[in-house]
Order: sequence, then structure tokens, then C-alpha cells
Amino acid sequence: MRAFLLAAGLGTRLRPLTERIPKCMVPIGGRPLLDIWLDSFAKAGVDEVLVNLHYLPSLVRAHLASRTGPPTVYTCFEPELLGSAGTLRANQSWVSHEDMFLACYADNLTSFDLGTLITAHRRRPSLATITAFRSEQPSSGGVLELGTDNCVISFAEKPAAPASDLVNAGIYAFQPAVIDEITGAPPRDIGYHLLPRLVNRAYAVTVYSYFRDIGTLDGYQKAQNEWPALAER
Repeated sequence: MRAFLLAAGLGTRLRPLTERIPKCMVPIGGRPLLDIWLDSFAKAGVDEVLVNLHYLPSLVRAHLASRTGPPTVYTCFEPELLGSAGTLRANQSWVSHEDMFLACYADNLTSFDLGTLITAHRRRPSLATITAFRSEQPSSGGVLELGTDNCVISFAEKPAAPASDLVNAGIYAFQPAVIDEITGAPPRDIGYHLLPRLVNRAYAVTVYSYFRDIGTLDGYQKAQNEWPALAER
């Protein structure tokens, strides 16, 4: 199995923390967030991971060179940001012969078992299986409505009047054919440009495990306080 770890963002909301390191390398409980993700992929049986890079790429490459053990990690440098969906399209050939692949945002911290998503997607094949969590502020993310059998019946990115409290968690299982749905010039975003096209053709899995967006200083500080206790379990 192959997976994309989407890590090319500038991390502007995490400044000054990200003035010297990319956000995928920020420490959580003394470990880079990147390592937490790679361990999660390995646990779920993912063999190969492609990490897209843009900001301070040499720091990420140097760290990856020092790692041992699975998964095998490749990097692709984006001189100009392609957007999350744009990265998938630019690397379409890497997953074109797979039966499915994963794509995850590197600025989320979660104890969610990726194997749960893989099992759900294989049990009910579709273009996409999307993870979602219940949020107290749903308008800050991509809001899903679910119908029968957890089929996604509506999706809106950062709506003023959210239709539910289920918010996109940025962890996806895709069939390769989904990349053909990504059109237009980059940058292309999964939330804005791909998921709305998958309404009534995708399913959702709800994340009940620990989940936090660490893309802001507030979220990062909360994660620093919460994660060590979880990691010890």
C-alpha cells in the first residue's frame, strides 16, 4: 500500500515556531510530528509514503535519511505549491496501478488507527472514504452531511451555516480513479476542488480517537499538553 503525506505548507499560522523548521517537523512530546505519522503508516501496513516538500525541504530530507525501519519514504519537491489535490494529480502515476491509496494532512495529530479506514474502504469500495470528526466549530472546516450507510450527501468547505457538526479530518482512502476528478490549473485543494465532486459517491468514517489540528499555535500548545499522556498508553 502507498500513501501521500501532504507536508508542503508554509506553516504561517505556527510562526514563530516555523521560522526555522517546517511544520511537519515540529516536536510533539519530544518527537517530530513527521515520525508520528510514519509510525502510524507502518502500523497500518503502508509500505511506501510520498512526502511533498516546499518550505525548508533540506531539513526534512536530512531527518528522513537518519530514519530506519518501515515505511520506505520518498519525497517530491514543489517549487511552487500545487495544493493538496494538485500534489495528487502531479504524482498520479505513482498510484495508478494501486487498488487504493491513502492521503493525509501532516499538520493533524491523531491516535486514529489508519487500519480502520483501510478496512472500511475495502469493505465498501468507492472513489473515496473520508474521515470526519465532530467539531464544536464546524464552520472552520469542511462540513459533511451523511445519509444512508454513511454515504456523503453534501460537503461544503468552511460554510457560514454548517449543515452538521461533522468536519473533514483530512485522512482519506482513495481509488486511483479519483485523481481524474481533479481539474483546472494548480493550486488545487482537496476540500475546495475535489470533495464537492464526490458527493453521493463517497463514504465517511467517524474518528472517535484523539484528533487535533496543530496548524495553529493554540492547537499546537494543546497537543503538547495532551499527547504525552496518550503516547504512554
